[in-house]
Amino acid sequence: MNAGTRRNLLVLAVGLGMMLNPLNTSMISLAIARFQEQFALTFADVSWLISTYYLVSAIAQPVLGKIGDRYGRKRVFMGGLALVAVSSLLAPTSPTFSLLLVYRAVQALGTSALFPSGMGIVRQEVTERQALYMSRLSVIMSVSAAVGPSIGGFLLRAGDWPAIFTINFPVILVSFALAWKFIPPDTETRSDGEGIDVRGILQFSLLIVLLLLFLLSLRSGGDWWKLAAAAALGVWFYRFESRLPKPFIDVRFLRRHPSVCLIYAQFILVNVVSYSVMFGLPSYLQHARHLDPQQAGLVMMAIAGSNLLAAPLAGRWIDRSGPHPVIWIAAAATLLGTVLMMTIGAETAYAWMIFVLALLGFGNGFHNLGLQMALYVWVPKTETGIASGLFMTSRFVGTIFSSTLLADFFAGKVPTAGIVRLGAVSAGIAVVLVGLVLLMSKTGAKAAHAKWKADAKGNGV
Repeated sequence: MNAGTRRNLLVLAVGLGMMLNPLNTSMISLAIARFQEQFALTFADVSWLISTYYLVSAIAQPVLGKIGDRYGRKRVFMGGLALVAVSSLLAPTSPTFSLLLVYRAVQALGTSALFPSGMGIVRQEVTERQALYMSRLSVIMSVSAAVGPSIGGFLLRAGDWPAIFTINFPVILVSFALAWKFIPPDTETRSDGEGIDVRGILQFSLLIVLLLLFLLSLRSGGDWWKLAAAAALGVWFYRFESRLPKPFIDVRFLRRHPSVCLIYAQFILVNVVSYSVMFGLPSYLQHARHLDPQQAGLVMMAIAGSNLLAAPLAGRWIDRSGPHPVIWIAAAATLLGTVLMMTIGAETAYAWMIFVLALLGFGNGFHNLGLQMALYVWVPKTETGIASGLFMTSRFVGTIFSSTLLADFFAGKVPTAGIVRLGAVSAGIAVVLVGLVLLMSKTGAKAAHAKWKADAKGNGV
C-alpha cells in the first residue's frame, strides 16, 4: 500500500471519529418531544440533554487535548471511541432520565477526546498539502452536523429514541479498525517528571461552567453574579497559570502571541452568527412562511451545500497562499450575507433567500478552515491537542450565546421582524469580525505569513 493511500485511510479514521460529536449533537434534537413523553418531563427539563452535552464538551475538549499532547494522542483517540461505545450501549437501557443524562455526559466526554487528538495526529502525520486534508475533515464534520436531524428523524420512525444511540456503532467500529491499523503508535509520551496541572484544569472547568451557565441564564434575564464570578476566577486563573513552569494553558504564550487570542475571539463570533441563522431560519420558514419541515430543510440546504463547496476551495487556497486571505474573504462574505439578511421579508423570493444563505454558508466554510489553519501557524505541533480543544470550546460558547439571541428575537412567535433584527445584530457582529481581522493583520499577519511559508517549505509543499 502506497503512502498516499495510507495517509487517506488515516485521515478517514480520524474523520469518522470526529464526526461523532456534531452527529450526536444534532441527531437528538428531533427526539426531544419523545423524551418528554417517555419520562414525563417539561421542555426545560429535557433540554438539559443538549445543554449537558455542550457543557461537558466545552470543558473536556481542551483537557483531553492536553492529555493527548502529553501522554499519547492515539491512546486518547481510541479511548474516546471506547467511551462513546460504552455510553451508546448503556443509554438505551436507561430506566430514568437522570441516568440517561449521565450516559449522555459520558458520550460527550468520549466524543470530546476525538477532535483535539485527531487534529494532533493529522497535523503530525500529514505534512504535505495539510490544509487540503484538513478541509476534508471539515467537510466530514459539516456533513454530519447537517444530516444529523434527518438521520435522527429516520431512526425515530425505525426504532424509537434508543436507535439514536445505537447508530454510533458502525461509525465507531470502522474508525477503531482504521485507527488501529493506520495511526502510528504514540511516541510523544512525556517522562520528564512533570504531571498534569490538575488545579489549573479544575479552575478552567469552573470558569467555563460559570460562563456557559451565565449565557444560558440570559434567556430569563441573566444571573449576572455568575458573570462576575467568572471574571474574578478568570483573573485568578491567569495569575495562577502564569506562575507555573508547565501550566494547563500557557497564558504567557497567549500574551506573546495576541493573534491566537484574536483567532479564538473570531471563532466565537463566527459561531454566534452561524448557529443563530442555522436554528433561527427554519423556525421562521415554518411559522412565518408556512413551509413544512421538508421544504424548510431544502431551503436551508443552501448553507450546507455552499459550506461543503467552500471547504476544499479554502484548503487549496491556504496551501498556496496561507490562511489570512481566506479569513479576509470569509469576513467580507459574512458581513455581506448578514446585511442582505435584513432584506428578507414576507414576500421575499425563495431564490433570493437561498442566495443569501449560500453566501453565509460560504463565509462559514472559509472561516472554519481559515481560522483553524491560522491557529496552527502559531501553535507548536506538540500543543495541537489543547489548542484544538480550546478552538472547539470557542465554538460551544458561540453556540450557547446564539440560543440566547434566538430566545430574545423569536420569543413566542417568529415574525418577519425577528429575522430583520437577527440580521441587524448579526451584521453588527460581522463588523466586529472585520475589525478583529484588521487588528490581527496589524499585530502579526506578516510574521504569520513568513512562518507559514517557512513551514510549508520545510514540509516540501
